[in-house]
Amino acid sequence: MRYRDENSNLRAHISSLRWLATLLALIIAGLGYGWHHAKEAVRIHIPPDLRTGAVIKAEDAQPAHIYAFANTVFQQANHWDNGQDDYGQQLFRVSPYLTPPFIDSLKADMALRGKNGELSGRTRTIQPLSGQGFEERRVVILSDDSWLVWLDYNIREYVKSIEVKNVSIRYPIRVVRYDIDRDANPWGLALDGYENDGPKTLNARQPLPELPKPVPQQETP
Repeated sequence: MRYRDENSNLRAHISSLRWLATLLALIIAGLGYGWHHAKEAVRIHIPPDLRTGAVIKAEDAQPAHIYAFANTVFQQANHWDNGQDDYGQQLFRVSPYLTPPFIDSLKADMALRGKNGELSGRTRTIQPLSGQGFEERRVVILSDDSWLVWLDYNIREYVKSIEVKNVSIRYPIRVVRYDIDRDANPWGLALDGYENDGPKTLNARQPLPELPKPVPQQETP
C-alpha cells in the first residue's frame, strides 16, 4: 500500500512539473513574440530648451519641432534655380514629407505656372520674414495628430537676373502625423495642405496682421 501511495505521489508530481513546463513554454513564447514585434526604434522629439526640465513621451511632437519641420520642407519645395526643371524635382525630393493630396495640389500649381510661362528660366528664392521666426502662437494644435503652422515668407523670382516678383505671403500649413518608412521620413510628419482660406499676401508697408485663432477640429466619433 505504501508503495502505491508513493507511486501515486510521484505521478502527481510529474504531472505538476509537466503543467509548469508547459506554462513556462507559453510565457517564453509570448515574450519572444512581443520582442520580435517590438519597435526597433522609438521616435522622441526633445524640446530645444531643457533648462527647466521636460517630461517627454515617445512620438509626442513639440511645437518647435512641428514648426521646424514645416519651415524646412516648405522652403525646399519652393526654391528653384530653373522652375521648369527644378520645381518637379524639388517636389519629388520632398514627396516623403507630403501627403498625396498635397502633392497633387502642388503638381496642379506647377502645371498652371508652366502654362502661364512662370517657370521657364525663372529662379525663385524663399526666406522667412525678418523677425517672424518660431513663436508658440505660430503652431496651433488641431488634434492629437494634426497641427496648423503659420509661416511668413518673402518670395522673390528672377528671370535672367532681373527681379520679376517680390512678395510677402503668409501660409497656413496643416501638418499631420504620417505613418511611412522611417528611412524615407524620420520625422513621422507630413505637410497636408493649406488651412483656412489658404495663403494671403502681406502688405510690406503695413504692420503684419495678427495671427487668427482657429477653432480646433473635432475628432470624428
